[in-house]
Amino acid sequence: MPHRKKLLLCVCLFAALAVLGTGLVRVVAKSATEAPAGFNTPSFDGVHSVSNGIVEPPGDTYARDQEIYELNHSVQTGLGPVYNATACVSCHQNPNSGGASQFTELRVGHLDENGNFVNPTIFINDGKDTITGRSIVNDRAIGPEAQEHIPATENIRALRAALNTLGDGFVEAIDDQTLIEIAETQPYLSEGRIHGEVVQAPIFEAPGQTRVGRFGWKDQHSSLLSFIADAYVNEMGVTNRLRPKDATTVLKTTKDPEDVPDDLGLADIDHFAQFIRGTKVPPRDTALAGTPAARRGGELFRRVGCAVCHVESITTAPPGTVIDGSMFVVPDALGDKIIHPFGDFLLHDIGTGDGIVQVGPQDTANKLRTAPLWGLRTKPRFMHDLRSLSLEAAIARHNGEARETTRHFRELSPEEREALITFLKTL
Repeated sequence: MPHRKKLLLCVCLFAALAVLGTGLVRVVAKSATEAPAGFNTPSFDGVHSVSNGIVEPPGDTYARDQEIYELNHSVQTGLGPVYNATACVSCHQNPNSGGASQFTELRVGHLDENGNFVNPTIFINDGKDTITGRSIVNDRAIGPEAQEHIPATENIRALRAALNTLGDGFVEAIDDQTLIEIAETQPYLSEGRIHGEVVQAPIFEAPGQTRVGRFGWKDQHSSLLSFIADAYVNEMGVTNRLRPKDATTVLKTTKDPEDVPDDLGLADIDHFAQFIRGTKVPPRDTALAGTPAARRGGELFRRVGCAVCHVESITTAPPGTVIDGSMFVVPDALGDKIIHPFGDFLLHDIGTGDGIVQVGPQDTANKLRTAPLWGLRTKPRFMHDLRSLSLEAAIARHNGEARETTRHFRELSPEEREALITFLKTL
């Protein structure tokens, strides 16, 4: 074999190992173990919930974390003035607390004269007041004076599904370099067509510091506490120590921050983070996964190129690793764990982008985070906007970077396509 071909083969093999088994060296060296899997947080029944083994703060319990995660807010406890939901569980509950949702949130904006995305100016209170600086538009308000409406000037409009958070503690524990290496190997596996974008996202609890983003449709957050604090004020209007100001003060009667520490010294956002970090990863349907059709479908999933972005296995950082701007240490329950997210947590343009820019540069406008496929079998609707009503329809929407992969899927025989769909139904 000519030297050039040998070199290319070696590069491709290395890339394949890096993407399909990221963290493989660490698995061998430190005997990483599989992350515990299960739907073990039954909604409104926290006494029967089972965590992944994460150690609780002194005096705290996992049941208490879940109870606060499920607590409904009122105006008296800080809800609004503008909001989408009254509790975390309202948007994260399928098939149990922490899961995905049928809810979508509204994002809008416009382009300036240079073609750059600009956040909207939303008029409220009969035009007397405005809300600026954010792309989200809340569906609800505590009174008509605060209700948001989309001005005609904001002609970029998109819906996004509320995301699954089960297993996100393990996602937070992935080392930055692991995600960077996945991005770097993707062009080798796709003849240059696919290259996930890495975004550096701010860490609210460590001002001035950033980390590789991995949470949210735009990878706008890199730590769970940041993600949670932002959602608390943007989705429920509850201010907290990391996000201390509401979008508007119209009709507001409570004092900021509304989320204050309890008798344990823990604020709600701390309990939320503890609950999510303690969730197990979504489990597979092992019975279906063991069938010949599903096994064949898994082989086809890799062969047509789905696994380049929907990465099957990633290993988290070792216990004791300091992350989140030195504000969190990876615990034993989350460290050196093998997870199977079937996602790369990177931004890609597959032709379904929403035109919104958040933390990343302007070139991320039409890019979205690869949707992790774990827990897929619990969903009746798919893609970021939930507009795809079948798995086949979702695959057909993949274009842009995924154009060739979609073509390979179309070229499969009917029996092969059915097998691949069967495999997806195991996730």
